[in-house]
Amino acid sequence: MSSISVLRAGPQSTIQDWPGRIRYWQVGVPPSGPMDDLSFRLANIAVGNAEGAPGLECTLLGPQLRFDEDTVVAVTGAPVPVTVAGEVVPQWSPIEVKAGQILDVGAAGKVGMRMYIAVTGGIDAELYLESRATFTLGRFGGKDGRSLTDGDTLARAQTSAAGSPRRILIDEKPALTNNWQLAVTVGPHSAPEFFTPEDIEDLYNTAYEVHFNSDRTGVRLLGPQPRWARTDGGEAGLHPSNIHDTAYSVGALDFTGDTPILLGPDGPSLGGFVCPVTVTTADRWKMGQLKPGDTVRFVPVRVAEVASSAALGTARRANMVTVLSSGTDLDDGVLGSTRTADGTTEVTYRRSGDDNVLVEYGDMTLDLALRARVHALAQRIEADRPAGLVSLTPGIRSLQVKVDATVMRQSLLLDWLIECEAQLPSASELVVPSRTVHMPLSWDDPATREAIERYMLGVRSDAPWCPWNIEFIRRMNGLKSVDDVYRIVYDAEYLVLGLGDVYLGAPVAVPLDPRHRLITTKYNPARTWTPENAVGIGGAYMCIYGMEGPGGYQFVGRTTQVWNHRHPLEAAGFEPEHPWLLRFFDKISWYPVSADELLDLRADMAAGRGHVEITDGTFSLAEHQQFLTDNADDIKVERTAMETARAEERKRWSDGGEFATKTGKVA
Repeated sequence: MSSISVLRAGPQSTIQDWPGRIRYWQVGVPPSGPMDDLSFRLANIAVGNAEGAPGLECTLLGPQLRFDEDTVVAVTGAPVPVTVAGEVVPQWSPIEVKAGQILDVGAAGKVGMRMYIAVTGGIDAELYLESRATFTLGRFGGKDGRSLTDGDTLARAQTSAAGSPRRILIDEKPALTNNWQLAVTVGPHSAPEFFTPEDIEDLYNTAYEVHFNSDRTGVRLLGPQPRWARTDGGEAGLHPSNIHDTAYSVGALDFTGDTPILLGPDGPSLGGFVCPVTVTTADRWKMGQLKPGDTVRFVPVRVAEVASSAALGTARRANMVTVLSSGTDLDDGVLGSTRTADGTTEVTYRRSGDDNVLVEYGDMTLDLALRARVHALAQRIEADRPAGLVSLTPGIRSLQVKVDATVMRQSLLLDWLIECEAQLPSASELVVPSRTVHMPLSWDDPATREAIERYMLGVRSDAPWCPWNIEFIRRMNGLKSVDDVYRIVYDAEYLVLGLGDVYLGAPVAVPLDPRHRLITTKYNPARTWTPENAVGIGGAYMCIYGMEGPGGYQFVGRTTQVWNHRHPLEAAGFEPEHPWLLRFFDKISWYPVSADELLDLRADMAAGRGHVEITDGTFSLAEHQQFLTDNADDIKVERTAMETARAEERKRWSDGGEFATKTGKVA
């Protein structure tokens, strides 16, 4: 097998394939793959590969590579100087490189952010969860789960040619600019429920600026702060951007508090913030070329008129800077609504880009009966698994159904989902497997304290939840002391309703006993760093962070691993067939350990010597509802006191100017 020597790696060069790791969204694994899929696919076509063959994505500065055998390469994406053996060669064309010669890809200039390099046969890399794409935050895929470094050696793959090498034509090349227009579809959460009509008007009329703190997880934007159509998110959190956790789409414009972020291919699959519009699949390539200081305008388009993401030529419309639009869909992102067969619950179907439908059940409240309904719908869909279905991602009261938009049109998907709903039995008798997973919790762990300090130094020092999240939780819930917070957390039994809330099998879980449901708001803006396996509360939900990364939940402590990062963890409770520890409807129970004990436990887990006590059992919705009935009076007293405290905290925020409009607020 021939090899490629990396003489200079560049600041962030990774191996990617297309479409990436697309079938694990429900457990918090992002697709990864090329951020500019169009340039990546065209590079492969130029050398005669299949469109998805593994190649390189390079950011700002390309690599210097030496090949030990004759080969053909192509460089696409942002305009850069390219040489072979010191001679200038063109981009967008197959280039012959002789054995021993060096390919040098230079720095991006005024336009564009990322370059792509394809090699005949592709680049070899380990297959992980059905893809070779690199996800650096998760430390898997590509070259040892990381960016390339100087001195690396890459192996060329020996995949069969899909065609003959050819030059990419002028009308196939994407048009790059510093003043971008992005085609967006309205939804899933728009006006008038979440945003005011004026907010949406601002959204379409504003030239947002790309913030320097942007990457493959998301592109942060600077622009006007929304007015908001509601005062808060209720049980989901104090800020009006907060909702009960729901699945995201790549390309969604996610308002994390007041900060707009375009979610990228390494972004989270699940979260508790509203998204008013979503970039179309055909236009998402542009997100990979946005650079700090560029401007972005959102152009609303009708789903029936969006370009096809399968197209690579003029039908993709990528060779034009201007987005063609005859207007927007006039449904505010709501495709329709029905009621469950028993007539008790409303079902709302929301547009989430041109490739997803988000099915929501009932009112915006925390009700486990709604999650049971979501489970029943997911099982019904899985039973048929129609052509074009990509993934099903459950949230607290919702199910996102993702399809290949080139195979199944959204209108057909909607009709089929309504038909499925009509066939569902009552969810009241739901009984599902439910293990009890006993996990250690280091209370107020030093790593979480460090994260708060970093936030105060680098993001925001005047936040109401600083300098101590646990005191903030106490205040928000009207408790007498932080010891009461401690008692409630350790007494609670948390039911896992979703996975991947902040990546890699991270659970979003709720206490079964409403008296244990401490309610907080999420950080606004979000943290830029959270330690792996930190434990936090956001809204009414608890989460264990599956890996290091951004986050917004209020910290209570830290625990052991919930994701197997290539270590021999089977003996510790992980199963050989998948790397995530927890399952939907598991119950999590905490026991206290010191910070030093936790470090030892984490080391043991990483080495395969650890152990997680897991007890098999079931969860019965009927039994849970009977528990609520039997304890209704006491639950009402406790919840009323907590809600009163939350209202008082919100008033303090309002009096202190927390909700004042600040145009151009920086994340």
